[in-house]
Amino acid sequence: MKARVGAVGPKDSIELILEIGKEFQNQLTVIPFIYNTMSETSDIVVREESNIDIWVFSGQAPYAIAQERQIKQKALYPQLNGSSLTKVLLEIVYRDRLALGRTSFDTILPDHFNETCTELGLVCDPLHLLSYTGFKPEEEVLEFHLKLIAEGKVDAIATCLSGVYEKLKARGVPVYRIQPNRMTIRTMLNLASNEGETIHFKKSQIAVMLIHIDEPEKLIGQNKSAYDIRRLDLQFQEIIIGHVEALSGSFIALGNGKFLVFTTRGAFEAADSTAHPTVLLEKLALITDLKTNIGIGFGVTVLAAERNAQLALQHARSGGNFSAVLVKDTGEIEGPLQQDKSINFHYRTEDMQFRDLLKKAGVTVTTYNKLLSVQKNVGQDSISASLIAETLSMTKRNARRILTDLEEHGLVELIGEEAPTNRGRPRKIYRIKPVQ
Repeated sequence: MKARVGAVGPKDSIELILEIGKEFQNQLTVIPFIYNTMSETSDIVVREESNIDIWVFSGQAPYAIAQERQIKQKALYPQLNGSSLTKVLLEIVYRDRLALGRTSFDTILPDHFNETCTELGLVCDPLHLLSYTGFKPEEEVLEFHLKLIAEGKVDAIATCLSGVYEKLKARGVPVYRIQPNRMTIRTMLNLASNEGETIHFKKSQIAVMLIHIDEPEKLIGQNKSAYDIRRLDLQFQEIIIGHVEALSGSFIALGNGKFLVFTTRGAFEAADSTAHPTVLLEKLALITDLKTNIGIGFGVTVLAAERNAQLALQHARSGGNFSAVLVKDTGEIEGPLQQDKSINFHYRTEDMQFRDLLKKAGVTVTTYNKLLSVQKNVGQDSISASLIAETLSMTKRNARRILTDLEEHGLVELIGEEAPTNRGRPRKIYRIKPVQ
């Protein structure tokens, strides 16, 4: 099974990627997405997300734009190494006999630029370089170069952006294009090929889903007969059958409100929104008020997947009614899945010293990693007892105790206090440092 690679960039760059992509035709299917302006990148990745396994971009800027949309797939772009810059430098100095000090450049990092010049025995003084990481609007880059031209400081321009190159060329300004070479594109596609193998391996993993409805038989005698309970069980099975069919899986009714579902990770992750576990919970909630939870586990073997599903179900049941949690083969726990902002954490650690400190603090690895995930989701590099209590469904008193115990053992640091919105003592603000 070949990985679907979406290649995004201007026409000339995509044509080169497609040409080199033929070398990987047994591993990859390269699908071109050519834009006229870089701003189209955002719409492309959003529109085609469900059709692509891996994204490759023509350069740093479209890659950065796509990352802002928080794409789920692996994303790559060819690095501008010394050889990419060397070609342009040689054209400027030896072919066209221009002074480097009278040429402006963009995007390249200063260290890379100076190192390449040193290797070639070239001196660039003064250096007119607009260096940046991530994305910078084409208009801003164009303005940088045109200002230097207008001030008489440069005679030529070397740019990494196709849009800037075309606009300067249309103005009749001497301009050079710094592009990834064949070697860097080949390296990028080789990484994409390796990622494709990983994706295929993950998709072929076993996915087990445990559905637990809290003891329907206890309803007997509460205006419910044994026949009513049987009918209710058949309703459960009818709903689950429809859900399992959408996952191309199978299920076993274990009795007394317990069901075991088997499918593959690929089918589970590729299913549309109507086959999401939260949709199944919503359908079950329409016919019962009994506590209902789902645990999903991924694993290389059925046994590993089932163990992870059991662990996921434990976390789901502790999270309240109609809750679903996922445990991946890596040990990462995600959930509750029905929340807009679910948290991701691990339940394992190989750092024995760290584990001993947690043990002394009376805090489990899972709890510590949950706190770390909450802090990461907040995006402020800090956390409070009230935030922990709200996110993890525990009392503020318990949250304060955990943070105090962690602070005493040097696992979190107190970084300040926050005035309360009403009467009460100031709230302590902590920072949790991840294990190195």
